[in-house]
Amino acid sequence: MAGLVGPGLYAARAASGPPLATTRSGRIAGRVERGIHVFRGVPYGGDTARRRFQRAVREAAWTGTRDATRFGASAPQRGDADGQAVSEDCLFLNVYTPALRDGGKRPVLFYIHGGGYNNGSGSHALYDGVNLCRRGDVVVVTVNHRLNAFGYLYLGESGDERLRDAGNVGQLDLIDALRWVREHAHEFGGDAGNVTVFGQSGGGAKIATLMAMPEADGLFHRAMTMSGQQVTAAGPRAAAQRTALLLAELGLGPRDTAALLAMPMAHLLEATRVRDPSRVEDTSLYFGPVLDTRNLPRHPFYPDAPAQSARIPMVIGNTRDETRAFLGNDEANFALTWDQLPQKLREQQYVDLSPEVVIAEYRRLYPDYKPSEVFFAATTAGRSWRGAIIEAEERAKQGAPAWVYQLDWRSPAEGGRLRAFHTLDIPLVFDNVAAKGSKTGDDARARAMAARMSEALIALARHGDPNHAALPEWAPYTLPQRQTMVLDDTSGMQDDPRGGERRLYERVPFLQRGTA
Repeated sequence: MAGLVGPGLYAARAASGPPLATTRSGRIAGRVERGIHVFRGVPYGGDTARRRFQRAVREAAWTGTRDATRFGASAPQRGDADGQAVSEDCLFLNVYTPALRDGGKRPVLFYIHGGGYNNGSGSHALYDGVNLCRRGDVVVVTVNHRLNAFGYLYLGESGDERLRDAGNVGQLDLIDALRWVREHAHEFGGDAGNVTVFGQSGGGAKIATLMAMPEADGLFHRAMTMSGQQVTAAGPRAAAQRTALLLAELGLGPRDTAALLAMPMAHLLEATRVRDPSRVEDTSLYFGPVLDTRNLPRHPFYPDAPAQSARIPMVIGNTRDETRAFLGNDEANFALTWDQLPQKLREQQYVDLSPEVVIAEYRRLYPDYKPSEVFFAATTAGRSWRGAIIEAEERAKQGAPAWVYQLDWRSPAEGGRLRAFHTLDIPLVFDNVAAKGSKTGDDARARAMAARMSEALIALARHGDPNHAALPEWAPYTLPQRQTMVLDDTSGMQDDPRGGERRLYERVPFLQRGTA
């Protein structure tokens, strides 16, 4: 596919001046980067400071030509926001395209960022869409949307009719962005009838949730989730309890909505640090989609896969060593003893199984594992990996097309000890191994792995199937075989990899964060 747009045309574009596009609200001017038209900070909704916790309205129109060469503000959040300012005026998206208004009918790849439901933006360097455009002759879109309390604070018991969508407005922002893409795809050389959503970690969870939201039906046509699952949403009782804790921290009662709407952004953000007593782990308050019966009438993948998702081809993947990304920040976790391991698992596995039972089974399954290897493997399997298996199984029961992968390819970072950690697949899928923040290296090995993964995404978008020439035949996931593509320097299919671990955790119900 790399030859679809030639280098001569890229050079001609670079010399022709800034690209111009027309949106529903006005003209925008972008820039050309390595032959690709890039538009950043394009508004798809109005300033939500005026509609806090409410469904966004359309962006205000402008006169003249709006500069679209810089990223828009990130959603309010604590900590780093990918180097961008934060603001409640945060509904912006970024478009990368090989051509404008040429009737090209290119697949549109719509990326939803991770960071759980709390942090992140579409502005990270690893999400730059230029290489994907050049490789596959596709249109790439990345997006910002409301997060944490601003996007998912449930106010269904406030009695304020204006706030009946609160709890899911972050998801509704994504639906509005997808509607914008459908309306404008032709302007950017894309096909509104062929939109692929893909996302990592929280981005994958948001996709799983969209697949159960009736308003999202028909807005996308393929899906790829990377280390991001959402089997169940928060119930209204649990969500209301968390809201009560936040309001108490702010000195407000359940009906004090006027004060809540007028609260300075920084004060509201600070209050989200309150500890969440409903979880085993000691964390700040959880915010995520809420089973409100209005916008989200059912759990994403419980008790089964949603009917509206059955016709959407889907790739579901995880990395082999997820928790080395964040539990690897503690040097002591790489030097655990057998005596220390039980308590470490009690603190970090989030599964209602005796640590001694878990350790004994891992030692039986993997007799060569050291204590730290058991720790990282068990914490990985006990968290999001279980959700990925459940989603794949429900898709198989539904008879819906799904392809499953496990990324075993090891990062060279930190002497190789992070292995295939959480987020490693992002620079590979975007073909951005040379980008700032990538821990893949930029050698022939990394570039070959990036080619395999980015071509799989492009094939899914173009054909509804991730198979391509650089991979062995990738069979869809069925039961009881559980066929999985294990991605490595030498990739191949395996039936039910880590089957022993899967059977271990099937002994207890899966409880996703947010439901307790």
